[in-house]
Amino acid sequence: MIAIIDYKAGNLTSVKLAVKKVGAEAVITSDPIVIKSAERIIFPGVGAAGAAMDNLRALGLDSLVKEEIASGKPFLGICVGLQVLFEMSEEDGDTECLGIVPGQVKLFKAAPPETKVPQMGWNSVNFIGEHPLIEGVRNNSYFYFVHSYYPAPSDSSYTLGETTYADVTFSSMIFKDNLVASQFHLEKSGKVGLKILENFCKWDGKC
Repeated sequence: MIAIIDYKAGNLTSVKLAVKKVGAEAVITSDPIVIKSAERIIFPGVGAAGAAMDNLRALGLDSLVKEEIASGKPFLGICVGLQVLFEMSEEDGDTECLGIVPGQVKLFKAAPPETKVPQMGWNSVNFIGEHPLIEGVRNNSYFYFVHSYYPAPSDSSYTLGETTYADVTFSSMIFKDNLVASQFHLEKSGKVGLKILENFCKWDGKC
């Protein structure tokens, strides 16, 4: 069973439906007992980093997320569920985040006049190296993005995929041991998004 962490973020039901499409069972929950008993965890979300962190702390899930990742359990973050894994986000006046992945989340700033922020729509991902979650996914496939802030890990070795937008080439997919996270929405990215979800549902957390 897969636990989808409920920290009062949006888009959780669509993630659950996407997991069902690839033949896996998932439950949306904020219950620590259920989360600890799950074989895998998905940490999705839309919205702002500040509100996400406030809700995580209020529910007592901030420490639990750290513990479950440290346990070696396969863990997938999506969109805001990626951003709060970093040390800090510029959103909401420099939000202190979980600090699991070294680095920051930054605002798109120096954009050409024709470029809109937030990025909303399809963009390509250049995969760097190999990983079980991107097996069977063609390099430079297009995925669906909705975001004004982008992840900037302090060490490039955490980068699994790169995307360019607003004159910035950023880490659109990261990995660290048993953790993988994407800035793009897997549940909105058609067959390629579902393929990554399917791979995650079979992944043992090892590279």
